[in-house]
Amino acid sequence: MLRPRPPAPTKPISAAAARSFIMALAAANPNPRSELHFENPFTLLVAVALSAQTTDKSVNEATKTLFAEAPTPAAMAALGEAGIARHIRRLGLWQGKARNVAALARLLIERHGGEVPQDRAALEALPGVGRKTANVVLNVAFNEPTMAVDTHIFRVANRTGLAPGRTPREVEDALVKRIPHEMLRDAHHWLILHGRYICKARKPECWHCPAARWCGYRDKTKPPKTKPS
Repeated sequence: MLRPRPPAPTKPISAAAARSFIMALAAANPNPRSELHFENPFTLLVAVALSAQTTDKSVNEATKTLFAEAPTPAAMAALGEAGIARHIRRLGLWQGKARNVAALARLLIERHGGEVPQDRAALEALPGVGRKTANVVLNVAFNEPTMAVDTHIFRVANRTGLAPGRTPREVEDALVKRIPHEMLRDAHHWLILHGRYICKARKPECWHCPAARWCGYRDKTKPPKTKPS
């Protein structure tokens, strides 16, 4: 998950259009899933913590060997900072991430009996865990209707007019208000995947966007011209 950068602001679309926008994404992807690889709440927590300013693909490559050696808080704490670093050197900010993962594994044992807490404040008290990471864990591991705003969701919400905001928290609060409660948990995944594969940072692929009809973005793109054979 890369750091959000403010896109050009778009006037907010109507509440009815926002609902239709989300329903269009739902119809196109009825069973959305996180693209991070994990086996349990602990490995999810670590994967999300490692995903800051890097891609899910890179995290999955690194955690394949890391989780094979240390799938539990006890094993991760025993592996230690240096041992964790051996697996994640390909990731950005790997030194700090190795330090944080080692520390959070120890604190899970000391404070929570080796279990990942289902509590926002307790999650955010762990090293390297901010609001976004806590929201992902609560959403994916514990099925709570939270909205974790990463760079993709921040961009989509602002570019389309779905829920414009100057900060990730403003966008989060606006999305929670505008998206029907029963759709909120899955909407987290719909919007991330939409931003990753269609509403891309450099050039959105509006010509095959299922929600283009309700999008407020003015400079919609057309499909690239094919060269005659």
